[in-house]
Amino acid sequence: MTALLDSIDALLLDLDGTVYHGEQVIAGAADTLDEARTRGRAIQFVTNNASRAPEDVARQLTGLRITARPEDVSTSAQAAAALLRTRLTEGDTVYVLGAEALAAEVRDQGLRPMTSKADQVAAVVQGFSPTIGWPQLAEACMAIRTGASWVACNGDVTLPTERGMLPGNGALVAALAAATDRTPTVAGKPERPLFEQALAASGTRHALVVGDRLDTDIAGARNAGLTSLAVLSGVSSPRDILAAPPAQRPDHLSTDISGLLLPIEQTRIPSEQSSPDPFWEVQLAGTTLRVETKAAEGAPVDLLRMLCAAWWPHRAGAPDAITGDRQALSLLTTLGIPATPASRG
Repeated sequence: MTALLDSIDALLLDLDGTVYHGEQVIAGAADTLDEARTRGRAIQFVTNNASRAPEDVARQLTGLRITARPEDVSTSAQAAAALLRTRLTEGDTVYVLGAEALAAEVRDQGLRPMTSKADQVAAVVQGFSPTIGWPQLAEACMAIRTGASWVACNGDVTLPTERGMLPGNGALVAALAAATDRTPTVAGKPERPLFEQALAASGTRHALVVGDRLDTDIAGARNAGLTSLAVLSGVSSPRDILAAPPAQRPDHLSTDISGLLLPIEQTRIPSEQSSPDPFWEVQLAGTTLRVETKAAEGAPVDLLRMLCAAWWPHRAGAPDAITGDRQALSLLTTLGIPATPASRG
């Protein structure tokens, strides 16, 4: 059987929650990516983080025993600067609301980054930096109000940290949007510019997006017309995936990135026309899913794929109820999906 990895030519990989958690590599990630390179697959690490240069990201990955060069990294700062270059003339001044890594990308595009005053700038580019305060937001606000073009690196409202989810770039973008009554063009996930940049760097459009967030990675794959693999090693939970809106539904699903090495049949979320599953029978009754175990060898993630296959073609949101036998209830508990025992008779 063909492995998922062998069905594509390139991988566009999210980082936090997909390849690593903070300073810890996710189990199996390094070996899986080594195998991908051995099989000749292009690998591009795609991040919405606009505060780190590609060299810094590659250095971190190398420290985690993951082979990476700066040219293997695509950032939202790069995508935002490239987008600005299509709107501006060489030498135009851009007010940079963000880190030095973002200013460097603006400079590399032949534009002049400004970080103090926003007087008479042609554009504002906004990326996350923990040092951004009211004075910087005020400068950007005045420039946008007077007609400067506005590009945001990403719209991520929250930022994963070791202390939990904290305000991200999207929260500060929302503040400026409220103050200016304008909305920016977003360059990062889930919008197309960052994906187009990563595809160009990988040299092929026959790529698979792998990520843990439905609202950025998976939605972005759909926006770019790419196939996606959602992994359960990060932000989006099994409950999130089952209730995902159509624009955020992945094509494949696995516990973690090592699912790339599995046969396609073990990761693909099947269609209604697929052959019956050997482990479960899942039936839709109104807004309730009913699960009956046919064989005890199935894994929790496989049951989740079958639930999605039964629910997605007909309903949106979360099921009102899920019922099942004892074996099914045990797996649903492992997945964190509420369920009740099936009625007898």
